[in-house]
Amino acid sequence: MNLLFWGLTISMIGKVLLAAGVIIAHTELAHEKRIDQEVIKSFRVEFILTITGLLLIIGGYFMEIYFYGFTTTLLTCFGPDCGSAAAAAAVQ
Repeated sequence: MNLLFWGLTISMIGKVLLAAGVIIAHTELAHEKRIDQEVIKSFRVEFILTITGLLLIIGGYFMEIYFYGFTTTLLTCFGPDCGSAAAAAAVQ
């Protein structure tokens, strides 16, 4: 298993955690029909799942960038240098 596999897997887990957190909190709110301690607890769980999911998505993104070798001068160029760097990257 290579870095691309892990990057894609981590990103997918992050997306699933985001969706699960939102569904859990909103289902609890719809079920209770009022905001009480149980709903507040589900919002805390949603917050933790959301932060974890976002971190996994960002981590997976950087793993994919590293795998594909997108460490070009496009990340650090300025002004007209970016045009030539973009043209060089497009040719590859």
